[in-house]
Amino acid sequence: MSPKVLITGGAGYLGGRIAADLTAWNRFSIRLTIRESEDDHSLYVPENEIVAMDLLNDEQIRAACKGVYCIIHLAAMNEIDCAKDPERALAVNGLGTLKLIRMAETEGVERFVYISTAHVYGAPLQGIITEATLPRPVHPYAITHRVAEDFVFSALSRCSMQGIVIRLSNALGSPVHPSVNRWSLVANDLCRQVVTTGKIQLHSAGVQKRDFVPIADVCAAIRHFIELPEAKLGSGLFNLGGEKSLRIIDLAKIIAERTLEIFGFEPPIISPSVESGEEMETTLIYSIDKLKSTGFRLKGNIKDAIDETLLFCAKYFGDGKI
Repeated sequence: MSPKVLITGGAGYLGGRIAADLTAWNRFSIRLTIRESEDDHSLYVPENEIVAMDLLNDEQIRAACKGVYCIIHLAAMNEIDCAKDPERALAVNGLGTLKLIRMAETEGVERFVYISTAHVYGAPLQGIITEATLPRPVHPYAITHRVAEDFVFSALSRCSMQGIVIRLSNALGSPVHPSVNRWSLVANDLCRQVVTTGKIQLHSAGVQKRDFVPIADVCAAIRHFIELPEAKLGSGLFNLGGEKSLRIIDLAKIIAERTLEIFGFEPPIISPSVESGEEMETTLIYSIDKLKSTGFRLKGNIKDAIDETLLFCAKYFGDGKI
């Protein structure tokens, strides 16, 4: 029998893609957790076991953890919901992660991989950021992920599990299904705008920089961490980004160029004027040197990730004209 990997939030944006990738890898059996309020996602992950799990429900957590070798923990409130209800965000993202870790320890789970966020370093991200950079989270989403991180590190220090924290930058690529509601993410939003409106409307001048990493590389990193020898885990903390810092306006230009290449038209980019001080050039280097020192290498391509997202949007949200 293949070792079992549990993916919490397995029907979400990253969870769905990671589940599909690990299923195709065919080295593990996969169990996904969804919220009871979510639809049955077996239509697009038919090969996998699906269980309902609330991060505040001990019995559901216990059932999800039984017989599991490794947990990939993604289930959390998103940044929009965290801002609306910081207290519940702390309960779900913080206490929920603690409950999951305690149950994982009880059930003998060997490895726990927590997907955190680069935003624990602060906002906006700027300068050279390594794992030694002091975290200064300001948004409830980042603050509660930072809390969860410490529970993982605590388990690692007790030697009760092999704990890994991945501080992920901005993942780029299509979801596995149109019902996955992460269209507020900037690249997804811009690609969807192209096929629904024929233009790209920015909410700001777009001069802020972000690091983008194709989801294909995120999936490859998860495979890497599942099999990485314990001796190479070190402190358990790793940045994961694409070594590609772009201004939002530059991302929009690439999306416009890819639209021209794929669909034969170039959408206009509409943005507010640059305000005083916004035009200042900033540096953002999101270092993944520590991860690379373990043998991992990026292989994804931002243009490929944009292409797949544009084609996905055209398939599910277009009017058939493109």
